[in-house]
Amino acid sequence: MLFSPSYDLNVSAHWGKLASNILSGEWEAAASEVKDLRDIIDSSAQPLSQLQARAWLLHWSLFVYFNLEDGSQALLDMFLSPAYLNTIQTSCPHLRYLVAAAILSRSANNSTRRLKDLTRIVNMEEYQYSDPVTTFLKDLYTDFDFDKAQERLAVAESVVRSDFFLSGFADAFVENARWLVSEVFCRIHQRIDIKDLSKTLNMGEEEGEKWIVNLIRDSRIGVEAKIDLKSNMLYISRPHTTPTAALIETTRGLAFRSQAIQYALQSSGQAPTSKEGRGEQRGERGQRGERTDRRQPVVA
Repeated sequence: MLFSPSYDLNVSAHWGKLASNILSGEWEAAASEVKDLRDIIDSSAQPLSQLQARAWLLHWSLFVYFNLEDGSQALLDMFLSPAYLNTIQTSCPHLRYLVAAAILSRSANNSTRRLKDLTRIVNMEEYQYSDPVTTFLKDLYTDFDFDKAQERLAVAESVVRSDFFLSGFADAFVENARWLVSEVFCRIHQRIDIKDLSKTLNMGEEEGEKWIVNLIRDSRIGVEAKIDLKSNMLYISRPHTTPTAALIETTRGLAFRSQAIQYALQSSGQAPTSKEGRGEQRGERGQRGERTDRRQPVVA
């Protein structure tokens, strides 16, 4: 295959190939093209062009990842990387799809940590973007307001069903959102009325009982639970958290924060260099000025 020596023509060819793969439904090839474009964009030396190209790649990647098998994980890996997270916060508010992908990936191993990191991002960006999907996460993990979360989930379901990219995942979104509500509800309560929990999940009492039984069987909830059928109550017992486990949980987000700081330092590394160069030139001019002053005779 022959490539043009022109950098701009090669970049345009990659964008055209990505568009062709999306229109023809070749999602694996499109995902590979997204990776190639990420490498090309990262090698660019113009910050404004990088920002624009990353914003366009975020837009186009939605077609790829929401049609790709296990695309939610790939979307999270890309959107939560420091460079593209900065782009989302600056010029491309795709927090709805980021939150939806995190909820759809509830069964992943690192889903709890990602949801906590994403909750912090939603809280920071609330002043410029919010919708029922993002505020559901805030109500659940920041405010622990289950009544609001219940109302917000009903609205978020209608938003997801009418969204172009998320409409095919509406049932899975509601199911996973209910699991998250159940987990948080069971983690902060020791004695739960099954009728109240079923109401919180927007379910009937009988359907809620079946849901709670399946919830107890899920080993990821991290608690031991028993159902008293006579009193229709659910009793929660939690294992004692060791200091080592608490320390690991506290420091788990340091790797992501370190990457963000490292990227910020790398992206701002060229500007101080140029300023230092200008400072050195000014210093040389200042030294020349001092020399000329010394040559001037002193008038008595």
